Amino acid sequence: MQIQPIVIGTAGHIDHGKSTLVKTLTGIDPDRLKEEQERGMTIDLGFARFALPDGRKVGIVDVPGHERFVKNMVAGATGIDLVVLVVAADDGVMPQTREHVAILGLLGVKRGLVALTKIDMVEPGLVELATDDVRSALRGTFLEEAPILPLSSITKVGLDEFQRVLFKMAAETPPRSDTGIFRMPIQRVFSAHGFGTIVTGIPVSGHVQVGDVVEVLPKGLKSKVRGIHAYGESTDRARAGHSCALNLAEIDHHDVVRGNVAAAPGFFKPVSMVGAQLTALPVLDRGIENRMRIRLHTGTAEVVGEVVLLDQERIEPGQEGLVQLRLDEPVVCAPGDRYVLRLASPVITLGGGVIVEESKYRLKRFKSFVVDELSRAAQGLESPRESLEVVLSRAKPGLLTPDALAVEIKRSREETTRLLNDLKSNGKARALGVGRWIHAQKLADARERLAAELARWFQENPHREVVDVRDLRRVTGFEAEFLDALLRDEEGAGKLKIEPGGLVRPAARGASVDEKTEELARTVLAALEKAAWSPPTPVELAASLGLPAKPVQSVLELLADRGDVHFVNREFPLARARFDAARAAVVENCTKNGSLDIPTLRDRLQTTRKFLIPLLEHFDGLGVTTRLGANRVLKRK
Repeated sequence: MQIQPIVIGTAGHIDHGKSTLVKTLTGIDPDRLKEEQERGMTIDLGFARFALPDGRKVGIVDVPGHERFVKNMVAGATGIDLVVLVVAADDGVMPQTREHVAILGLLGVKRGLVALTKIDMVEPGLVELATDDVRSALRGTFLEEAPILPLSSITKVGLDEFQRVLFKMAAETPPRSDTGIFRMPIQRVFSAHGFGTIVTGIPVSGHVQVGDVVEVLPKGLKSKVRGIHAYGESTDRARAGHSCALNLAEIDHHDVVRGNVAAAPGFFKPVSMVGAQLTALPVLDRGIENRMRIRLHTGTAEVVGEVVLLDQERIEPGQEGLVQLRLDEPVVCAPGDRYVLRLASPVITLGGGVIVEESKYRLKRFKSFVVDELSRAAQGLESPRESLEVVLSRAKPGLLTPDALAVEIKRSREETTRLLNDLKSNGKARALGVGRWIHAQKLADARERLAAELARWFQENPHREVVDVRDLRRVTGFEAEFLDALLRDEEGAGKLKIEPGGLVRPAARGASVDEKTEELARTVLAALEKAAWSPPTPVELAASLGLPAKPVQSVLELLADRGDVHFVNREFPLARARFDAARAAVVENCTKNGSLDIPTLRDRLQTTRKFLIPLLEHFDGLGVTTRLGANRVLKRK
């Protein structure tokens, strides 16, 4: 079976003959509900299929025309590539005709034709007047140049010409791309005897095949696709642009409703806030106001919430702006999705547009950086590479994995990696560390900030030659993983050196020390040599020398930077020679006894428990020793 990956949809006012035309074209009655057949009125979505002259199959979605069922109409319009606007010659253009055209335009439909039905109900002269009425009503819409084809589904007059044009336009309509990650807004759900849960819809991206695992959101229900049905036949695979039914294993059909989404696991998540572009319909009596209560229609979902205007006080009829939609319930969507906005009550269509982002935070009104970032994100929607660059540029200073970026742009990891390499070759992205990426400008900004903070820190601490990486995290605000990768990158560029113990030494750094400080350094070092393995704390050392604590602390840091002093657990300063001797004594003791004999070591060093316990814990931390049960042993290399 070959399927033309497009979907045709009907639109128009109630009782203008949409369902009758579909049945005449296909032989299938799209009004599947008993109530629809009894009342002669389409209430819910219907589906039919027919074959093009070349044998390819095409699906038709028949939507309700009554104003009470516009939400069902919007759900069906998701995924439509070519629309047949149905207008009855005896009624002409009616309110729902205009609203349907407006909704289809908001949803991004670009192509269509007009079926001027029921010409058997009027005099021939009125057909020409009805045609003029339709042409006038469509002026300024995407159907302005659409062919208008008079016909009668009863007498079949004009039907052959209508079919010829419909078939031609269907064959010429560009196939919907199946790139990206599989996602299908669910239109219908039911249980079939012997099969279990069946969900139907039109995938908007990607493809799915039998055996794949999908996730039904927002509940997060995982299921294996047991079977796929499309256009009257079983198939192994369905893709974007195919109206299809999926047989889902191990899911109760009562747990799934219209508005849910079946998708590849891990890429989509329910969100209660989205950033969007919004265009107000020109026919509105008044503009769209901030915090107005609205109904959002996107995919097949309908959710109540409020609209927050980000860049203006009011969006006047026919104008557009940037907004954040804050919803009472979560929806599943993606940047680039089209949507329709209706007033919560009374229910009238306000406008619609494109979803720009899945918002993580409440966006503040009239903030230039918010508006600028959202505008840039909107401009990148048409290109996955540009969307990826926007995601990288908007991220706070840090590193992102290809997997995390793939989720952000809804593309496979392989495609995301290829796009990253494209950005790298254009100087827009950089790999930093192993499997981590950052925007090139973000990296340049981070380097500049690091250099500035290093200069400031050493200006405040002129006696120091190195800075602890923990101090750098504090002054820069960078996350540990990012800062470590940034420092390694700077070390590779010869700008600094990373020393053991988490110390960073800028290239050609030398402390600024006067003779008075040098004299104090000699005095402090002599005191530590004399203290041997019973070292004082910095405060105790200052007191024993009769000096203020601050200059003694500064000199201790200077000696540590030079390697003359080693701090044990940042508490006890030990002369380097004494530290090296203590380490050698520990190794010798463990080697001789199999495990550390603490009394022997204490006697050898002539120290006390006050210092010995921190010293041993320090050697554990350095990887010299390790605990084995109640004993300490040398750590194997």
